Amino acid sequence: MNPVTTLASNPLWYAARAGGTVALVLLTATAALGVAVGGRAVPRRLGRFEVGLLHRNVAVLAVVFLALHIVTAIVDPYVHLGWAAAVLPFGSGYRPLWLGLGAVAFDLLLAVLVTSALRLRIGRARWKVVHWLAYAAWPVALFHAAGTGSDTRLPLQLGLYTACLVAVVTAVWWRLYRAGPGRLLVRAGGALAAVAVPALAAVFLTTGPLQPGWAHRAAVFSLSALGGAR
Repeated sequence: MNPVTTLASNPLWYAARAGGTVALVLLTATAALGVAVGGRAVPRRLGRFEVGLLHRNVAVLAVVFLALHIVTAIVDPYVHLGWAAAVLPFGSGYRPLWLGLGAVAFDLLLAVLVTSALRLRIGRARWKVVHWLAYAAWPVALFHAAGTGSDTRLPLQLGLYTACLVAVVTAVWWRLYRAGPGRLLVRAGGALAAVAVPALAAVFLTTGPLQPGWAHRAAVFSLSALGGAR
């Protein structure tokens, strides 16, 4: 039986993909909102408290769907990922690179959650440094989703990934446009990231998931590593 067909016919596969897709959309909204309205770019009609509350609520909702994504992927008996695969990057026998990127993104978000709970103890300066990891988690999660999913070539899914890229890149350029003078290195780094991430994503998609047979070859290789299809 075709392993890709087997995966797609499994309800848990659909649940895992749906949870992961919604989590990526919410993480994109969190990143875009945090970038666009941070610093001096907060809209005058919105209070900083309201913006901060919206940012936190969307982030919490993203974590909820991320938990759904992880749990359904682990309990799916098809590949036997194991709970360690969620937090230990690149240790899984099934698509280790792409699942490893997912574990990296989850670990970064987990660090943000833990330090947010301990914010008063560790101080705002240390918390803010760790909080920036949430922005690093977004591109890692995007490449995880595109590399892992056997549905990446579908127009709807590909359009969603493109929309996520456009949303965050637009937010970065908006923040750079509204930013005042100073912090030249930070602004240059933001501009570089806004160019580099879409370029890397375009190269990766055109040479990987958009090539015919990508999902099949990846699934067959993974199943071979596991000792063959069940």
